[in-house]
Amino acid sequence: MKVIELKKSVTDSNDRDAALLRRELDEKGMLLINLMSAAGSGKTTFLSRTITDLKDLRIAVIEADIESVVDAERIAKLGARSIQAHTDGMCHMDAGMTREAVESIGTDETDVLFLENIGNLICPAEYDTGAQRNVMILSVPEGDDKPLKYPLMFENSNVLIITKTDTMSYFDFDMDKCIERVRRLNPFIEIFPVSAKTGEGMDEWEKWLIREVQETKNRRKR
Repeated sequence: MKVIELKKSVTDSNDRDAALLRRELDEKGMLLINLMSAAGSGKTTFLSRTITDLKDLRIAVIEADIESVVDAERIAKLGARSIQAHTDGMCHMDAGMTREAVESIGTDETDVLFLENIGNLICPAEYDTGAQRNVMILSVPEGDDKPLKYPLMFENSNVLIITKTDTMSYFDFDMDKCIERVRRLNPFIEIFPVSAKTGEGMDEWEKWLIREVQETKNRRKR
């Protein structure tokens, strides 16, 4: 495991840079997933469970943080390749920073590369990283009203993972109301309620992931 220090991209054309990176990843047949959430939602626990369950999938992880190496070390112990990317105080990853991190970890021998973005529901939603898919996590303790407060994050995501469902009995969280609010913002979003702790619901998410990996490889063949 290594640590890289990133700087904000010097170019103002982030969307152009993101589109170029996305095209290059498609040509390599590798899936990059931008994983976003608030701090403390359980991103690393969720990723750890996914890596443990899908032993046959070659998974690598970019852990983006302002400081520390804790999450990357945790992922590395599971046998997945990982790097820690420090963002020099930035609260998000842009396409230039993502490219630097991708080139640092490499794309060989990788089926899917997760970019665990900075824990924040505002800034990461505003920047295209070049990932083919945006996946966001909302944990039950955060409440079912988050779609009302941070609509852009839900609008810009392909998948919503509702985590910590094993804590439903302890919190005033209305699953149906939450899903209804999300669908109003984004009718095409895939939604998977899961518990990384118990494994409940993880199989549906993992089937989706395997399908997306295969479709990315098929695009390369075409």
